[in-house]
Amino acid sequence: MKIIYMGTPDFAVAPLKAIIEAGHQVTAVVTQPDKQRGRGREVQYTPVKECALKHGIPVLTPAKIKEPEAVMELKKYPADIFVVAAFGQLLTEEILNMPKFGCINIHASLLPAYRGAAPIQWVILNGEEKTGVTIQQMAKGLDTGDMLFKKEVIIDPKETGDSLHDKLMAAGAELIVDALPQIEKGEIRPEKQDDSLSCYAKKLTKSMGLIDWNQDAVTIERLVRGLNSWPSAYTVFKGKTLKIWEADVVSMGEEMEPGTVILTSKNFFDVAAGKDALRVKSVQIEGKKRMPVKDFLLGYEISCGMKF
Repeated sequence: MKIIYMGTPDFAVAPLKAIIEAGHQVTAVVTQPDKQRGRGREVQYTPVKECALKHGIPVLTPAKIKEPEAVMELKKYPADIFVVAAFGQLLTEEILNMPKFGCINIHASLLPAYRGAAPIQWVILNGEEKTGVTIQQMAKGLDTGDMLFKKEVIIDPKETGDSLHDKLMAAGAELIVDALPQIEKGEIRPEKQDDSLSCYAKKLTKSMGLIDWNQDAVTIERLVRGLNSWPSAYTVFKGKTLKIWEADVVSMGEEMEPGTVILTSKNFFDVAAGKDALRVKSVQIEGKKRMPVKDFLLGYEISCGMKF
């Protein structure tokens, strides 16, 4: 099939590679505009643009895909179908109706659950046991189109946002390659979404990572895993941000004020939560690299009764 591919971050790279390796003709790639980063203000391409250029594929970087000039440019490239994966912009009805087979989206959840921008992290934050990838026919609205294919992925007990991202990225790559020939042959039966089963995975913000020690330890531990690696879960230690990268939930013998250090050891320290306690095993103090608590304690003192 002739395909126009739309995507931006790492999540969208594996499916693009899989489509190319499967022998489909990607006539153009559409991604977000280049950004300037760092002190030198060096221009940085999106991961999808880097991949496309390596394969000699034309790249479009419209600031707004809905603008007439961008739509006109899009029409210059032949395509039977548009494949979208974490592109970052909503498509207009004009664009959705442009190719013969319409536009399909690789979404990182089992729709209709977890529509929206951050489904990978929210399934961990909410303690789900499984998630997956859905290939959906795009329609007006956010992740509301008919479902075409699904692939389940089990969420491990110590799954992080990063590790689940990689699992779902690989699942999306496998699924899209399986789906395209069936779509071309008309062998699929679209399934409408039950809106009553939907929930919204809102965009992550840095402020979400601030730990509220009044919450139970299970919730805090999920925060640590779900927001790994961005924006990360953090607390304040002697006026500095202390990121917590690895932690376990442990029972607490007697009730203590939330945020109080109740036990210290060579390899960890325990902090009281609203229920149970958080055993902290890996941290990163502001201005330093991530390290095991064992190394952290060589330079910083943590004692029982100390408050976070």
